[in-house]
Amino acid sequence: MPKPENHASPSDRRSAIVVGGGVIGTTTALVLQRAGWTVTLIEAEDTPRAASWGNAGHIATEQAEPIASPAMVRCFAKRLFFRGGALALPPREIATWLPFSLRLLKAARPARYERAHEALAGLLAQAMPAWQRHVTALGAPDLLRPDGHIVLWETAESAAHGLANWQAADTGTARFRPLTEVELDDWRTRVRSPIAGGIRFEGSGQIADPTRLAETTTARFLADGGTRIVARVEAVGDGEVRLTDDRRLTADQIVVTAGVASAALLRPFGLKAPIIAERGYHLQTGPDVDWPADLPPVVFEDRSMIVTRFAGGLRAASIVEFARAEARPDPAKWNRLRHHIAALGLPIGKDAEPWMGARPTLPDYLPAIGRVPGTRGVSYAFGHNHLGLTLAPITGELVAGMLHGGETAVPMTPFGLARFG
Repeated sequence: MPKPENHASPSDRRSAIVVGGGVIGTTTALVLQRAGWTVTLIEAEDTPRAASWGNAGHIATEQAEPIASPAMVRCFAKRLFFRGGALALPPREIATWLPFSLRLLKAARPARYERAHEALAGLLAQAMPAWQRHVTALGAPDLLRPDGHIVLWETAESAAHGLANWQAADTGTARFRPLTEVELDDWRTRVRSPIAGGIRFEGSGQIADPTRLAETTTARFLADGGTRIVARVEAVGDGEVRLTDDRRLTADQIVVTAGVASAALLRPFGLKAPIIAERGYHLQTGPDVDWPADLPPVVFEDRSMIVTRFAGGLRAASIVEFARAEARPDPAKWNRLRHHIAALGLPIGKDAEPWMGARPTLPDYLPAIGRVPGTRGVSYAFGHNHLGLTLAPITGELVAGMLHGGETAVPMTPFGLARFG
């Protein structure tokens, strides 16, 4: 997607405030800056621990089908955490997850699902090219490893079932092939559990290291003249942001990219964003680990767990837990991860660092990207669920195009909050 041309002189450059310092916010701030805007980025924490930086690092171009689907509804019960699955619905959080789950079921109805599927597939088709443009502009092309990923199964039954599911699925621009017997034997020597089958994806990828991505993005943003403020935002108005310390900042455009917190900031404008904190957990070793640095991410699909080698260590990630963002982490989730790690014989020991973060998720599993109606200068980009990292650069480009008033790479209507009434 071509970047909007910048015809402004330094004295009349337009200004923007981006509220939220996750991967969507930082990337959007940098894309706007490259398009000629004077940008201020507001982050809530000096050292962010959002899901943006604690994810599996996977560029998931193959996930062209929204999770809110008829297929998901059919297998919902067997995915529950207490039955050994990765979907956790804590009883103490029922007031949070029950209303969201009912909306999810409505979004999974065939007609709504097909519309969401078409919109998401179109967006994901732009994801990898946008990432390639982004890391090139950062001057760090090695941050992106477009080497695909691997899916493994541990029983003949799950291998046959899993392969059939992927063959029937829309994998967007990604493609896969069965692993050869030589490749399977290599995995059988690498992990303790028996490996019955697997596939290798092409067209997907990973970030070499999320921490380095965050540091590189912030450094480039500041070096190119951006302003970064660590503060909490109390409210957003038309062209104005009010901080909790009563400071007021003004700009031509305000872009809300605050994840789960975005819903409350947009509520005064009459917008509904039925968002939930879809919490994920991981365990990660340090950099000295016996796992080849060139292996792509590997999904142990029977366990709903993905293992990724970063420059900073080996990370095992799993769990979909619907709860309030501020609810205390559940140690049982890390214990489940430790059980899987031990069963597979992965080199992730007891000293692995635990982490929990909240993915901002909307019921139809589409992000929210659009303008606030009735305002001159407020827009939003949040709610990317499992695909925040995957869709960050294309989201930044869409926001820049939208604010510039030109054409965008995909139609924007499906992502507007008007879809929730």
